[in-house]
Amino acid sequence: MTSKVEEALGYEQARDELIEVVRRLEAGGTTLEESLALWERGEELAKVCRRWLDGARARLDAALAEEAEAEAAQESDGDES
Repeated sequence: MTSKVEEALGYEQARDELIEVVRRLEAGGTTLEESLALWERGEELAKVCRRWLDGARARLDAALAEEAEAEAAQESDGDES
């Protein structure tokens, strides 16, 4: 389930925060509880990024399909002349 805060995050914001979470985890020096909380936040941020990327892919695929249909329609109109 997504929170309102996560829904409000843009791709770049989520990506930048995810980078910071990974940096902190890799640096170490955190307690087990802090590490788990960071890992959970990282998982949430990764899901936000994935939703944005999936949405962008769907929009791109739709635009490409529309363009292909328009080209096919032009070609078939040209064949009838």
